[in-house]
Amino acid sequence: MTVSDLDAWYGDQQVLYGISLELPDRAATAIIGPSGCGKSTFLRCLNRLHEDVTGARVSGEIRLDNENLFDLDPVAVRCRVGMVFQKPTPFPNMSTFENVAAGLRLLGVRGREELDQGVYEALNHAGLWEEVEDKLDDPATRLSGGQQQRLCIARALAVRPEVLLLDEPCSALDPIATAKVEGLLSKLRAEYTLVIVTHNLAQATRVADHTAFLYLGKLVEFGSTDQVFHHPAEKLTENYVAGRFG
Repeated sequence: MTVSDLDAWYGDQQVLYGISLELPDRAATAIIGPSGCGKSTFLRCLNRLHEDVTGARVSGEIRLDNENLFDLDPVAVRCRVGMVFQKPTPFPNMSTFENVAAGLRLLGVRGREELDQGVYEALNHAGLWEEVEDKLDDPATRLSGGQQQRLCIARALAVRPEVLLLDEPCSALDPIATAKVEGLLSKLRAEYTLVIVTHNLAQATRVADHTAFLYLGKLVEFGSTDQVFHHPAEKLTENYVAGRFG
């Protein structure tokens, strides 16, 4: 996925300024920066959710497999570029099974055998199958917070996206659940392009191959996680990762 000269606004207020970077395939990229710097807005631009906000707009290019996402149907984009939010968001009044099957049904899968296989593969991929195989018909909201977040990851994986976006996926979780999600992300990054917004700098060093530092809506620095954290090219980056502000 390649981002070129990306600007974004909420009404008359510009929040992203000329962001250009290439998100490496089959690797995890962390987006870091202080609150209000545009991290979540950048993430939401990558699957065109930003445009759903009244008065919001973007300019520039985001290309996936050499296709400009702004030339494609937004629903099709969101099948290829999945999203997991900060707070676990299982569909209410739906079972664990139906939460994962929802995306498959949207793609036209109707046969029970095919649905069963798709749900199994997604839950297994998310490291959740053994924990929920006897609870598939129970409401998804009965799962623990960490299980709900992995369920949301499974739901996104079910439609086989090329890119998975995660907006502070562990911020609402306890340390044990956080460790499970981080372990899952470490495995998934070998198969998917992951983009993870996080305020937890230690988490970025644990799960990300590359890191982008945003400040006041601008890209300050982008490189390997080791380089950004241990040999930053910009003084502003050095001060942020050292905890001198933020």
